[in-house]
Amino acid sequence: MSMTDPIADYLTKVRNALKAKKKSVDIKASNLKRDITQILLEQGYIKDYTNFDDGVQGIIRIYLKYDNKQRSVIQHLSKVSKPGLRKYAGVKTMPRVKSNLGVAILTTSKGVMTNKRAKQENVGGEVLCYVS
Repeated sequence: MSMTDPIADYLTKVRNALKAKKKSVDIKASNLKRDITQILLEQGYIKDYTNFDDGVQGIIRIYLKYDNKQRSVIQHLSKVSKPGLRKYAGVKTMPRVKSNLGVAILTTSKGVMTNKRAKQENVGGEVLCYVS
């Protein structure tokens, strides 16, 4: 597992757990990962999450969400900004995901937020990932 891009590892673990129809997935914690997980919860893409203290870094347990036919609520989860090529968006160039049916998660000077909230607060930032 590559630790040069922990957010890519986070997204890959979630994608793999969804494909395997797991009920939950454990991920090593960081403040950025907690913020991304909180946004996924607020947007209705996951059921819930809990933080565990393991004495070192901590663990986030994410409870995944499926519909009545056992299809994942998250259909698409992709990393945008990479360590070798950062992608930034201003207020006027804010990305739209699936005609505004999905969300882009950005890290801004006011914290981690969705593209819709960043536009409301009139800030731009680094585009971390797309979720739909």
